[in-house]
Amino acid sequence: MNCMERVVKALNHEEADRVPNYPIIAGCARRLIGCSYPDWSKDADLCAESYIKAQEEFNLDCIVTLIDLSVECTAWGQELVYPENEAAHPNYDNQLIQDIDDYEKIKYVDYRTCDRMMMHVDTVKKLVEHFGDEVPVVAFVFGPLGTLSMMRKQEEMYMDIYDEPDAVKAAAAEVNKTLLEFSGALLDAGAVGIMYDTLFSSGSIMSKDMWDDMEGDLVQELAEYVHGRGGMVMIHNCGAKIYFDRQIERMHPEAISFLYPPDDCKDFKECKEKYGDKTTLIGAVDPTHAVFGSDEDWIAECKRSIDDMAAGGGFVLATGCEYPPDADFKRAHLMQEIAKTYGAYEK
Repeated sequence: MNCMERVVKALNHEEADRVPNYPIIAGCARRLIGCSYPDWSKDADLCAESYIKAQEEFNLDCIVTLIDLSVECTAWGQELVYPENEAAHPNYDNQLIQDIDDYEKIKYVDYRTCDRMMMHVDTVKKLVEHFGDEVPVVAFVFGPLGTLSMMRKQEEMYMDIYDEPDAVKAAAAEVNKTLLEFSGALLDAGAVGIMYDTLFSSGSIMSKDMWDDMEGDLVQELAEYVHGRGGMVMIHNCGAKIYFDRQIERMHPEAISFLYPPDDCKDFKECKEKYGDKTTLIGAVDPTHAVFGSDEDWIAECKRSIDDMAAGGGFVLATGCEYPPDADFKRAHLMQEIAKTYGAYEK
């Protein structure tokens, strides 16, 4: 069974030969080809080469093209900082939105004028050309509120939502127009689906009703577009108390990648019982444990995820967020081995 067949089984809530394996390898892949973080995050050839090498090295059953969370915001002119050994991020001393009136400056932008968006599209093309139908390639896109938060200090944006929600909503709607066309370009490049980062849809950030009011209509529009194009919709949210119920209602995702149990479940077992027939569960090994703790702890956590969520299919063994960019690769190899052995359905 190849990677595509294995993942399709999981998405259809069927048991394959084993659980699919997906430590979220992103920026750390640069080390496999010996390039710097800035070069990796700007050059489609290097980025694609590193993902190809990572798939070979760790037997990844899917590729999700997470580069960093600042890809989209550069379309509006947000200045970035490119550290040598960590992900690019906004220049927090020079963010585009300085006060409430600046939200009016955020209008639809043609994604084709954004170098980083086009680099992402090119990366997807190269990966699809290499893997063909053997390995699914899913494109990663930061959602509208997340993209907006890259242009405004988050704590200030939260206050803006309370004080002037209509201004924030209007800007987010303009961002969404660009994200919708960007999503289309990624599908045209061959991605089998889009994984949207909906960070704000979690109890650690804002209430369920507030999230639904601020972003619900927008992510629903994105999801309906992708499904209308025949693509899959996936969600990534590593926040605590993620709102599975409202996001499923809005987006009908084929899969959700997560780190913590949903807000209405006490643990991962209950999550499987409640949502295992509604969406495929991707997770939920804590990526910080790739750096801290023992190998035995890491192995035990991987096995617990399998025990709690793998029965009957509909599960992908994964870290709940990005594998640390400078972590030793040993535990990614361990996850691969656990998926093959302990995660085998036909034992």
